[in-house]
Amino acid sequence: MLVARLFVARGRTPMGGSFAAARACATRGAAVRAAMLVCVLGAFLGGCANAKSGTGSKASARAERDRLLHAYHQAAESMQARKFAEAKVALDDSIVALGGLTAGDASARQARGLFHKEDVKTFRGEPYERVMVYYYRGILYWIDGEMDNARACFRSGQIQDAEAEEGKYRSDYVLLDYLDGLATAKLAGEGSDGFRRAIANVRGATPPPLDPAANLLVFVEMGRGPTKVAAGKHGERLQYLPGSARAISARVQLGGQVVAVVPVYDDLTFQATSRGGRVMDAILANKARFKEGTDAFGNAAILSGAVLGSQQGYGSSVDEIGAGLLVAGILSKIVSSVTTPRADVRCWDNLPNTLGFAAVSVPPGNHSGSVEFIDSAGRVVSTHSVSFTVVTGRDTVLFFPDHN
Repeated sequence: MLVARLFVARGRTPMGGSFAAARACATRGAAVRAAMLVCVLGAFLGGCANAKSGTGSKASARAERDRLLHAYHQAAESMQARKFAEAKVALDDSIVALGGLTAGDASARQARGLFHKEDVKTFRGEPYERVMVYYYRGILYWIDGEMDNARACFRSGQIQDAEAEEGKYRSDYVLLDYLDGLATAKLAGEGSDGFRRAIANVRGATPPPLDPAANLLVFVEMGRGPTKVAAGKHGERLQYLPGSARAISARVQLGGQVVAVVPVYDDLTFQATSRGGRVMDAILANKARFKEGTDAFGNAAILSGAVLGSQQGYGSSVDEIGAGLLVAGILSKIVSSVTTPRADVRCWDNLPNTLGFAAVSVPPGNHSGSVEFIDSAGRVVSTHSVSFTVVTGRDTVLFFPDHN
């Protein structure tokens, strides 16, 4: 109504007579129609940005979009509590869902539109997050003695990492290739290819030669992984806050003797930050430029329309131009206000920052001892007690985070 009154007011004229009255009426009618058009288009664009109106439907849609994120979180929580049966359910559900989702699904196409935030799409996670789904599932398969399925998971993890923009950072997890080679060697295959790939990607500790006879496998994880933030004037740039870890290695003691030192091979902060740009980054940058451009045009058009509207003595053509500029400016401002370039910062927030592994040979029988996590000064920062039985012909797999 305020817009309507503004345009109606502009229809007044100091000129007398029936001609002036007729022109004023026509101007008022055009102004009202223009104002109604602004309101209708404003409501339409607002509706584009908020397609679902009910609170319940919004919550339901959000829950469905975040279903995988919740499954990921549950999987990591269960792994860290060593509740492996629960972790299997969450990971298997995640793998099935990932197989049915692609970057070209309907929600992803919607997220690329001008009037929707990126987080309107169904969450799949960035490559480093999807890799961890397969890494965890591979460990659980190995615990169950299914080395062929474990190997398939480690290979699938490397495939998830193949999306990096920069070629040298594609499929560059040291541990995934090393475990691929070790599983292959244990299955009486040629594991040297996996081992060579692992060595080629070493950035820290160098893994030892493959030992198919090793029957105690120790997986450890340390610290808290990276988190996502939206940077830029409109939150259009996805950036990462680095993760951290106090511990830099672990050691396994059995019967008072150190039987294994477990170094770090992979760093999730490095993996998150080294993949290069995403296709979505360019889309969000274009949306941000469009938002700024339409806002600037709207400001200029409204100002110009107001100036022309104050110069009614110039004639009806000037009035009409001024009215048109006001309408165009307001519409442009509305379009700018509902353009949403904000990046998706949903994050698998209970991942570790670093991954370590060791494989050693121990005699069959009952064993007890501890897994100690060590910081850069050689101090023990956390300890887990262990007790297990080694059976001939089967690997024993231990998994521990650095926190209790």
